[in-house]
Amino acid sequence: MPVPFITVEGPIGVGKTSLSKAIADHNQFKLLKEIVDENPFLNKFYEDIEEWSFQTEMFFLCNRYKQLSDIQKKFISNRESVVADYHIFKNLIFAKRTLPPEEYAKYEEIYKILTADMPKPNMVIYLHASLDTLMKRIKLRGREFEQLISADYMEQLAADYHEFIEHFERMHPEIPVLRFNGDEIDFVQNKADLQLILSKVDDTLQQRSLSI
Repeated sequence: MPVPFITVEGPIGVGKTSLSKAIADHNQFKLLKEIVDENPFLNKFYEDIEEWSFQTEMFFLCNRYKQLSDIQKKFISNRESVVADYHIFKNLIFAKRTLPPEEYAKYEEIYKILTADMPKPNMVIYLHASLDTLMKRIKLRGREFEQLISADYMEQLAADYHEFIEHFERMHPEIPVLRFNGDEIDFVQNKADLQLILSKVDDTLQQRSLSI
């Protein structure tokens, strides 16, 4: 049976890392967290997206490629389950929004080459929320570079995520996508909401005969 490899996705501030850690703790899975703060281009990116988008996206792509290579060698190949607070497809969402067409075409080719033989998740959890909720959580989180994010950018990013997830489900019907609305549930503050999500994850693991 395949080993569980779960990814949690959604717009900035929606709670991906918090939920990933809760799932990892609940199931004793290995936790993979994306590299964000270490990106040296992020502050410049949010100050001038057009100027710094390619450097920013290439840094993320190369680091996520290295992370996925490592979990394949260290965990999945040894039948150890993994939950990640991102799916590498997010690179295409951000890059398509920020790069001009000619640069995006080059970027997409590099993405395809690097991800061709990377481990692919067998479950995706998609978190989404309204613009007001996302902006409030970004403010509460207090990351300096994130305070530069405009509401217009976040609104478009949330729409891009929704469109991409719809496309992902059509292209990969074999991979279950569990959707949760952050306006309706608060798994950080409400234990019942968290238990609801954990139960749905466990049920899906059993239904898909994923070996824990």
